[in-house]
Amino acid sequence: MDTAPPTGGAVSAPVRPIRLGLGANAAQFALLVAVNALVGGMVGQQQTVLPLLAQSVFGLTGYTFIFTYVAAFGITKSIANYFAGTFSDRYGRKPVLLVGWLFALPVPLMLIFAPSWGWVVAANVLLGINQGLTWSTTVVMKIDLVGPRQRGLAMGLNEAAGYGAVAVTSLLAGYLAADYGLRPAPFLLGLFYAALALLLSGVFIRETRGHARLEAALHKAAPHAAPAANPGVLPRADTANPPLRADLTDRQIVALTSLREPALSSASQAGLVNNLNFGLSWGLFPLLFATAHLPVAQIGLLFALYPGVWGVGQLVTGALSDRIGRKHLITAGMALQSAALVVIALGDGFGTWAVGTVLLGAGTAMVYPTLLAVVGDVAHPAWRGRAVGVYRVWRDLGYAVGAVLGGIVADALGLHAAVWAAAGVSAVSATLVAVRMYETHGPEARRA
Repeated sequence: MDTAPPTGGAVSAPVRPIRLGLGANAAQFALLVAVNALVGGMVGQQQTVLPLLAQSVFGLTGYTFIFTYVAAFGITKSIANYFAGTFSDRYGRKPVLLVGWLFALPVPLMLIFAPSWGWVVAANVLLGINQGLTWSTTVVMKIDLVGPRQRGLAMGLNEAAGYGAVAVTSLLAGYLAADYGLRPAPFLLGLFYAALALLLSGVFIRETRGHARLEAALHKAAPHAAPAANPGVLPRADTANPPLRADLTDRQIVALTSLREPALSSASQAGLVNNLNFGLSWGLFPLLFATAHLPVAQIGLLFALYPGVWGVGQLVTGALSDRIGRKHLITAGMALQSAALVVIALGDGFGTWAVGTVLLGAGTAMVYPTLLAVVGDVAHPAWRGRAVGVYRVWRDLGYAVGAVLGGIVADALGLHAAVWAAAGVSAVSATLVAVRMYETHGPEARRA
């Protein structure tokens, strides 16, 4: 879609025309992809290292206590997601992006000089705020730029950059830790990422709220759609883009995205379970792999395989969802995640765990950009930022749920039992999507 707003009247100064579409906004889109890679790198700097740091430096042995940093990250990130969506709709996208990067600057220094585990938890609170504000905003900005036709591709590129950077930085951090120790070398990566991202965001990134306003102006209801009798229930039509009203309150948007709207709420629960698996893996996989007495470099490689396949796979799955639709990819992806976790739970060495983490990454790649595309399909451009924020609140609460569930089950029944629990939850999530979600894009799109 390459659409410019109608013009008329005298113009006192040259104005850059606003157009929707990936080709028309290629330079800005590429910059946002680069910035989101730096967002992912901030997480990757610590994923391989912190569980090992907890045991070897701070002497922590209880899994539930070790996972506190993941829970702190997930809770603060989920809250920051909500404010990112609300503030980006109210004040613009770029200011939120800049504030998010300011929260990132102290994180590597706190991890380098942390005298106690409490400092690590506090650093992850700041990291959660950084991730919620920056990642949510880059998602919304890319959806703004590309318009309705290429949302899946846009989200695939966005998430591939972010989680590809998680994988690469996890691998680099593992090698740096093996060669130079657990501190400070791995965390110097994060310091560089934060400084570079602030430069790119402040100098080169442009505001995209005007693109959302243009799409809203072009967002016309189907002629046969009747007004909603209940202000919380939206009219629907048999079109790929439903005629959702623009004048919803924040409370209505929260209710629709969380519970009432079948596609949005199904996406929210699937997102939560997806990140439950990621949160559990973040705290648990390095410890599980260490039980086989694998060297740190091999543990880093195993952990990098999961987000690496996840990141690269999204280059295919995001665009694929634009061609074949969203629902079946999400259902199959959650089922594949469940099967992958079974493989990991049964494993006891590098080979089996490598197969399991590759399958887990593939299942996640099928789900991650597609869920965001569903939100973009259903939400009206006027409140898209808030809908994305609410969805990401639920999705990123999965970090905390995974950390707590994994820690409790691991302490009570062992590390393998915690992986089995996550496999069961993923299977239930796949079933819920299959039963409740409707197709939101393509020729099979329908509206309940």
